[in-house]
Order: sequence, then structure tokens, then C-alpha cells
Amino acid sequence: MVDLKQYNTFGISALCKELIEITDPSQLVDAIEKKLFFEPFLILGGGSNFLFTQDLAARVFYINTKGIQWIAENSTYVYLKVAAGEEWDDLVNYCVEHNYYGLENLAGIPGKVGSSAVQNIGAYGMEAKDRIFQVHTLRLDNGRKVLFTNEDCRFGYRDSIFKREVKDQYVITEVVFQLYKIKSFNLEYGALKELAQEPDKVTLAGVRDEVLRIRNSKLPSVKEIGSAGSFFKNPVVSIEQWNQLKAEYPNLIGYPVANENIKLAAGQLIDMAGWKGYREGDAGVYPKQALILVNYGIATGQEILQLAEKIKESVVQKYGVYLEPEVIVQR
Repeated sequence: MVDLKQYNTFGISALCKELIEITDPSQLVDAIEKKLFFEPFLILGGGSNFLFTQDLAARVFYINTKGIQWIAENSTYVYLKVAAGEEWDDLVNYCVEHNYYGLENLAGIPGKVGSSAVQNIGAYGMEAKDRIFQVHTLRLDNGRKVLFTNEDCRFGYRDSIFKREVKDQYVITEVVFQLYKIKSFNLEYGALKELAQEPDKVTLAGVRDEVLRIRNSKLPSVKEIGSAGSFFKNPVVSIEQWNQLKAEYPNLIGYPVANENIKLAAGQLIDMAGWKGYREGDAGVYPKQALILVNYGIATGQEILQLAEKIKESVVQKYGVYLEPEVIVQR
């Protein structure tokens, strides 16, 4: 048995049957040929979006492949093929160093490149899907290589086909990103708008550094406090429900989205329900950002989950709004 505590950013202790570190895709082919994926398994990247609530009677494949490869370019774009086990932030820094535009708003997000395609990570007005061109995979039943285009991935808000229709049917080996060679920034998000006031002075490093400054001002470092980033997705409500809520809570924040719906800020709902800074033992709500649940030391996954359920129930009772976990809860 292997303890997964060091393999998840929550720092939760959970045992698994066996852990196999994958440093080369050939190991996956070998595992497929041995039919190891016909037994209980879990494919794990950086563990930055998991909450383990119990021990696993399963074999864990820890994806730790490395490599950033230039494969093509034209006058506008450069294409990079990146190993699924590359640290996401290492890729962002690589792009900044090489003057490739498109990922700088996603600086500082923990986790690995493969997970960015599964989860469609996003922050500060940008999502991974905006720059993902292709996803290379292996079928777990027969080892066949299968390429998914951006459209094939059916990306949604913190969602993709890999979380739903083809979950546990494929393993991601590489992700191809289409990045701008020419100066291109997205500075529409809140604090980043200040940079746009002097466009000639905006640099890739400057945007990345400002994103990191904003993140560090309100988000805990997973090296110091266990967490998995935003625990809940921002909920979407109808315009009718929004108008009712806004009438009762004038300070409520909402953003128009597709189909005349409104996306609410889950962190604000949790804060207004009185949970920011709340703590039960070593499970708590981060004092600077109510959307983040934290492990202050030796909290169990069950204790974190119980706190999350209390928050969900409280928000439903107060606002009639259901919060859906962004974190994958491994039950």
C-alpha cells in the first residue's frame, strides 16, 4: 500500500493498492498490454483537483512525463506539443521566456498539463480551451492512439469530454497548444485592466507577474496550506432568479452568460452566508477567499467533504442556489 498524501495538494492521507510512476508513454502501452486497466485504477496528475475521502482499492498511475516540443509555426501561431506530466506553470514560464502569447493569464495554477485538458482550467478571463489545439491519447482497452481536436473535446466551464462521455476510457499523453507569436493580451479581467491603460508598456512577463501577485494576495500556497483551489464552480441561474436575488441582495455580483443566464460568484455567496474563515478542527474555509476549502494540518478527506456539504446546504437554504464541486471527490 502507498500513501497518496504527497501526491495531492490537499495533503490528504489516503492509501492505494499500488502506485506506478509514468515517465514515458511506453510504460502506459506496457500496462495496457498487461490489461492493468481492466482492474480498478486511477490516473493521477498533480493531484491539484482531487479530494480523497477514503483509501483506494485501486492501482494509481501517476503521470510524470516531461517534454515541450516545437512542432510547427506560421506567421501568426506557434504549435507546441507538451507532455501530459509537465507542470502547468513550467509551461507558462516557458511560453513567457520564448515570447509565445496566450497562457500568461493562467500563471500560478497548480497541476499538470494533461489535467488542463481534462478540467479546462481557467482564470482571469482565459481558459485552457482557448489555446488547446489537439489532445493526444491512448485508448485504455486496446492501446490505440487517438487524437482529439479542440472541438472533439467538447470543452465547457471546468469541463470536457474526458470528465464525462469518455471518462476512464483514454489516457492523455500530450497536449498541443496553438500560441500567438504576435503580441496578444486578454486584459479584460478586473485588476488586469490597469495594465491595459498603457498598452505599449505591457509585456508577457509583466502580465504573468501581475496575475501571480493577484493570486498570491488571496489564494493560499499549496506548499504551505493544503487546498485544491476553488472547491466549487460558479453557479449559473436564470435571469428570473437573478432578478429575485438581486432585489433581495443588491450587492450580489453576476455576469451574463449564454442563453440569457447569469453566472454568480460562488465565493461571494459562501462569504455572505457567513463561512469565510470558518474552521472545524483542521478543515476550514480560507479567510481571504471563501471559495477555497483548506486543510490546515491533518484534516481527513471526510472532514473536508462534510464541511463542503454544510456549505452547500447553507447556500441552498439562503439563496436557493445549488453549488456544484469543481474538485473531483474520490469516494
